Amino acid sequence: QVQLVESGGGLVQAGGSLRLSCEASGSIFSINAMGWYRQAPGKQRELVARITSSKRTAYGDSIKGRFTISRDNAKNTVYLQMNSLKPEDTAVYYCNAAITVPAASGSYDYWGQGTQVTVSS
Repeated sequence: QVQLVESGGGLVQAGGSLRLSCEASGSIFSINAMGWYRQAPGKQRELVARITSSKRTAYGDSIKGRFTISRDNAKNTVYLQMNSLKPEDTAVYYCNAAITVPAASGSYDYWGQGTQVTVSS
C-alpha cells in the first residue's frame, strides 16, 4: 500500500509565502516523477510543477518565477515553495507521484488527499 501525505497548506495574505510538503510511504520500489497540481472551485485540475527523479523541473505558466519545486529522494518527499502568492493561487493542491511497487511491471500514478491553500487579498 502506497500513501502520499501532504502538509503545509493554510491561509496567507497576498504577497506571502507557503511551503508544501508531500511524503510518499509504503511498499515502494522506485519513484519516478513527482509533482503538484491544483484545482480551484469550478475549474479543472491544472499542473503547478513537476520534477523527475533526476530533478529536471517543469512549471505551469501561471506560476513561473514564483514557485519552486524540489525533492529529497532519500526521504521520498517533494516540496513546493510558493512565494509572492496571489488570490488566484487559492485552490486545493494535490501531490502526485509515479511510483513503481515491488514486482510491478511499471509505474502507477498516486495522488495525495489534497491540502487547501487560501490567499487573501
